Amino acid sequence: MQALRQLLLLPLFAALALAENSSGVPRCGASFHDLNKTFKIDLNANANCVWQIQRNENQTIRLIFSYFKFAPSSSCETESIKVYDGPSTDSPLLGRVCNNTDAVPVFQSSSDSLTFVITTDSVDFARNFFAHYYFSANTKTENCGGQLTGPNGTLTSPNYPAPYPEFTYCVWHIQAPKNSKIHLEFQDFFLELDLNCRFDFIAVYDGLTTDTGLIGKACGRSQPKFESSSNVMTVVLSTDYANSYRGFSAHYTSSPLPSSPVEPSTLLTCSSDSMKIVLNRSYLASLGYNETHIQVNDPSCSPVITDDSVIFSFPLASCGTTKKDDGHSITYTNIISLSATGNIITRQKSVLIIVKCKLENNSTLEVVYITEDNIIQNTTAVGRYNVSMSFYDSGSFSEPIHQSPYYVDLNQTLFAQVSLHSTDPNLLVFIDTCVASPEADFGSLTYDLIRSGCNKDDTVVTYPPVEHYARFKFNAFKFLQSFASVYLQCDILICDSNNTNTRCTQGCISRQKRDISSYLWKTSTVAGPIRVKRELRSADHSESLTKADAEESPNLQYSFYTLSVVVLISNIIIAVVVILKYHKHQAEHSYQKLQSSY
Repeated sequence: MQALRQLLLLPLFAALALAENSSGVPRCGASFHDLNKTFKIDLNANANCVWQIQRNENQTIRLIFSYFKFAPSSSCETESIKVYDGPSTDSPLLGRVCNNTDAVPVFQSSSDSLTFVITTDSVDFARNFFAHYYFSANTKTENCGGQLTGPNGTLTSPNYPAPYPEFTYCVWHIQAPKNSKIHLEFQDFFLELDLNCRFDFIAVYDGLTTDTGLIGKACGRSQPKFESSSNVMTVVLSTDYANSYRGFSAHYTSSPLPSSPVEPSTLLTCSSDSMKIVLNRSYLASLGYNETHIQVNDPSCSPVITDDSVIFSFPLASCGTTKKDDGHSITYTNIISLSATGNIITRQKSVLIIVKCKLENNSTLEVVYITEDNIIQNTTAVGRYNVSMSFYDSGSFSEPIHQSPYYVDLNQTLFAQVSLHSTDPNLLVFIDTCVASPEADFGSLTYDLIRSGCNKDDTVVTYPPVEHYARFKFNAFKFLQSFASVYLQCDILICDSNNTNTRCTQGCISRQKRDISSYLWKTSTVAGPIRVKRELRSADHSESLTKADAEESPNLQYSFYTLSVVVLISNIIIAVVVILKYHKHQAEHSYQKLQSSY
């Protein structure tokens, strides 16, 4: 009966999907302004299509790619979906989806706009993508996700056994005792039916994240079962705007892991300053080694030993770390070696752990290769550069301005500095573009100070690059139409200073055809607000002067000056009169004859 019901429902949902696909969504690119939308995208070879989601809602956007199919031979370099946190591809990159993505990709914006680009290669193949988005007020749904600990437990969908809410996104993290694995079984399960589970679905991950390790998806009417490889598991429930059903009730148990050799346990963390490597001591012991047998390229760099771990932490450019620039990225590499000492022969495995921090685009990619007699394993993680912008009181750039807002005089020279916080001395910072706006969100009204490395304002002067700093100065101004504040937003490029042919060394390039291989990383930084001192007293009451105030201000200023002059002249006259009278009085006493007493 259950199978028959599914067969009867399938044509209906297929018809709905076809109808939705023919609802006017362009094949290549679109601009969406709806509160929510579900759409299918069909593309072939050589596509480069941009979709923008934007609506003045003061809410964030959740975008879910519930189904994607790239060309089987493609890689992340040739075909991908790139999602940007803002209204254009110049906004910060949130993430990327490609053929080897082992997850149901979910992206959350930080504002009310989002952009994504789908690029395909030249292979003739029909690519299919299915996605939906909705604006979210970040309100918490009751009984939606959470932390589950212990050897067993239960979880249910919100409102169960009543229908679950629309636009639900719940995440449950399950953690059982160490050295065990988790068995998850759904006793009751009823979600919207679809052959590829594109609408409402549960996704189960082998670990504590939703970025990788997808065990499987499920929807419709079934009783799915899942098993983890360790003591942690993550369960996600995602629903769209229609066709809510009873949901699910599930129970999990745990059982001991079978005895097996300890798996390599190496955690690598990269930042713009350093790399940190954490090795599990039980893994070293399983190979017959301990902390005395381990070293990096530079043996003088010693690890920190804890009860469970051996930890190396050092700046990127130290401890024998090598650096390679391939034009697209910079890779910092070090090697941890495990070898027996004091013996002529050994029967222990020789182990090399090759750690790589790869800095590219707007993130750092960490790669670990563990070699055991030609056996190679790897893992990845993500980090970011640290860049900031500040104003300074003079061209010496020694004293930063901590005041906010920063009150200045019109035409006052302002000194700005962009700083890269990194321990690598061979990185160069370059200001590609810098715009000013009276609004913190950099809306439609902007003014170019620097564009493509070229000074667009007559007062802008850029300084030669110094270490990790990019500096420039300009004269203060204010926007017309009585705006009170000025904000700056600058696009920053970071290059390898050892490479003489990079975008950072080319300076001003008009009509520039951008070459993404000529710099390592691009980001944006914001400073402000700046306000003119004349508006200091009124800033607490209003963000802008009215037109009447602007017209009246010169008259008030003129009256003030006139009154000051009158008072000054009056004081001078009074002083002169007093002095003259005093001298006259002194003269009368000096020449008065004394009467004779005779």
